[in-house]
Amino acid sequence: MNSISEENYLKCIYSLQLANAELASTTHIANRLGTKPSSVTSMLTKLGKSGMVDYTPYQGAVLTREGRKKAIQVVRKHRLWESFLVTKLGMSWEEVHEIAEQLEHIDSELLIEKLDNYLGYPHLDPHGDPIPDAKGRIKAQDLVLLETVEQGSEGTIRGVSEHTSEFLRFLDTMGLIPGQKIHIEKKEPFDGMLVVRMLPGNKKYHVSREVSSKILFERTA
Repeated sequence: MNSISEENYLKCIYSLQLANAELASTTHIANRLGTKPSSVTSMLTKLGKSGMVDYTPYQGAVLTREGRKKAIQVVRKHRLWESFLVTKLGMSWEEVHEIAEQLEHIDSELLIEKLDNYLGYPHLDPHGDPIPDAKGRIKAQDLVLLETVEQGSEGTIRGVSEHTSEFLRFLDTMGLIPGQKIHIEKKEPFDGMLVVRMLPGNKKYHVSREVSSKILFERTA
């Protein structure tokens, strides 16, 4: 059984590899976890010896097959707990991340199987992130960043790439949350600002590129 710290490192490396499709550098890991590079080096050396990562000194690490399996298990637990906290306990999506960070380390496969069943085997967590199934499989989604969508497009918000409480609260104020259907009324060529109309209805919002670059969108028209 891995320690909480080891699981956090594996999840961090998994996230960085998804973003870059390459090795997770020591510097990026240190920045993501808010720790010193020397501490990262020590942990990567330890994880390398246990067969969880392939570590190259002064460069970084990639997950081994076993390390990736473990990281996905932690991600699965985290996202299921977030779903439970929001859908069953009525917590808001900006409140649940830190709590799920604690719950994800509970080491009970039976509990997680029952939790998944209780929730109805959801594919997405409240932030729109895919939830791996019991075998580590992730349902493919055809999503794009909202900032890339052209004027006249229509579709549904499916998730966000930033989970800070400030950002999520900001989206809440406009209702730009997963599941909301929108129509792109206008796209400014100069700065990429969008005029978004909520569907159904005629309520409109101006969405900056800084915001639209962090919203995941499924186009339907």
